[in-house]
Amino acid sequence: MLIKPKVNETTVLKQIPSIVSLGPAHRVEPVQFGTIRLFWFKAILEYSKLERFSYKGQTVEITPREAVRRVGDDLTVLCKVSYPIDSCRMTVGSTPYRLIPSQQDEEVVYSGQGLQFGECGAHIKHIKEEWNGNISCMLPPPSGSIEVTGIMRLVVAKPPANPQLISPPQSNFKEGDVFMAQCIVPNGRPVAKITWFLDDDQFLTGVHQPIITSEPGIDLETISQNITKELSADDNGKRLVCRAEHEALDSPREAARQLVVYYPPKRTEAGQVTIFGLKIGSEGRLNVTVRANPPPEAQWTVGELVLAAPQKNEDSSITALEPVHLGGGYYNVTLVLTAVAKEDVDRTYYLRVSNDLGREEFALRLSTMDEPAGVELSPGAIAGIVVAILLLITLVSLTVFAKATDRWCFAGRSHRTDIPDGADSEAPLPPHDDIKGSENPTHEHGDFISNGDTKHPEKKPDTAV
Repeated sequence: MLIKPKVNETTVLKQIPSIVSLGPAHRVEPVQFGTIRLFWFKAILEYSKLERFSYKGQTVEITPREAVRRVGDDLTVLCKVSYPIDSCRMTVGSTPYRLIPSQQDEEVVYSGQGLQFGECGAHIKHIKEEWNGNISCMLPPPSGSIEVTGIMRLVVAKPPANPQLISPPQSNFKEGDVFMAQCIVPNGRPVAKITWFLDDDQFLTGVHQPIITSEPGIDLETISQNITKELSADDNGKRLVCRAEHEALDSPREAARQLVVYYPPKRTEAGQVTIFGLKIGSEGRLNVTVRANPPPEAQWTVGELVLAAPQKNEDSSITALEPVHLGGGYYNVTLVLTAVAKEDVDRTYYLRVSNDLGREEFALRLSTMDEPAGVELSPGAIAGIVVAILLLITLVSLTVFAKATDRWCFAGRSHRTDIPDGADSEAPLPPHDDIKGSENPTHEHGDFISNGDTKHPEKKPDTAV
C-alpha cells in the first residue's frame, strides 16, 4: 500500500530559503500534492518581496534597495554580511553571474572591499532594457549549505509618450469664467512628473492631486492631473503649460495653449485726470491709458462737440485719434488740440471708452503748470487741505481777539491786587466802582461805622475844595 507523505505549511516554509537560493534562472518544479502546489508558489512569491533575507539569524544587507537607471547607465549593487565569505553569486534580470574579484572584464563584475569582509557586490557597466526588475545576490552562510539571499529593485527608465493637454474647445473666455484643464502623460517607467506653468511662473493654486494608473500585464504607468482656475484680466495672453519630466528624458516635454480672456475697459487711475505741462498757443495732447479686450472704442465730448475716434472737428482744430495698442491689453487713447487756448484750460473734457462687455468714463482737466513732483494729490484732496488751513487760521485769530478784549469765554476774568491780608482769596470780587474808589478827590476812602459786629461803609458828603 502506497502511503503519501504528509506535507504541511511548516514543511514548505522551511524549504523556501533553499528554493529561492537557486535563483530565477533555475526552474523549480513544485511538489504535486494538490492544493499545496498553489500555496508553495504564493509562499515563494511573498518571500521574494523582502528587502532583507535572513537564515538562522544571518541577515543580508543590500544597497541600494531600489534604483532608477536609464538604458546604458551603470549601477553598483552591494550585498554584505557580518562574516567572511568564499563566494559571491548575483542574478541580474534572468542571467546568473558568479563574481570573482580578480575578473573585471565582463559586463557584470565584482565590486567591494573583498570576500573576506563579507562583501558581495556587482558593478553593472551598462544597463539593459531587459534587466528591469529584481537583482538578487546569493551568499554562503557561516555554516551549512543553504545560501542567504538579498534582493533589490532595478527600474530601467522608459520615457513616456508626449503629454496631452485637454481643455475646453472654445477659443476665448470671459473674465470670471472658471477654466478647467487636464494633463495626461501616458506609459512611463517610472511614472512621469507633471508641473503646471502660466508663462514662466509655476502655477500652484487650483492644482488637483495626480492620479496614477497602469494597464494589466505591463509595468508602465500613466499619470493625469487636473487644474481649476478663475480667469482674470491678467491671464489674457498667457500660455498655460503642462510640463512632463522623466528620468529617461534629456529635457522636459510640454503641451500648451494660450489663454484669451475678454473683459470690459478698466481705468489705470482713479478719479479725475489732470493733464499738466500744456502751454497756451501750443499743441496739446490729452492721453489716457486703459485696459480692454476686445479693443475699445473711444468717444470724446468737448463742450457741445462729440467726436468718435478716429474723427476731427470741422476746422481740424481738435482730433480724436484711434486707440493705440501698447501691448498686454493696454491702449493709449488720445485727443489732440492744435493750439491750446485759455478757454480750453477752463473746461472739462469727457471721454467714454467701451467694448462689447462694458464701458468706462473719464473726466479730464488741463493745466499749464508742471506736474507736481512726489506724491500726486487729486483736486478734491487739495481743496480739502486748503479749507482745513483757512479754518485753523480763523480759529486762532478769533481766540487771540477774544482774549485781548475780554470777550466771550474770556469775559470777567480780571483779578484784584489789593486784597487785605488774611482775606479769603476765594471771596467774590467787589463791584468795579469799589475797586476804583470814589470820584471825590478829597476822600479817597470811606469810613467804617460800627454797628455791632458788622461794619458798613458810610459815604461822607462831598465838600468843595
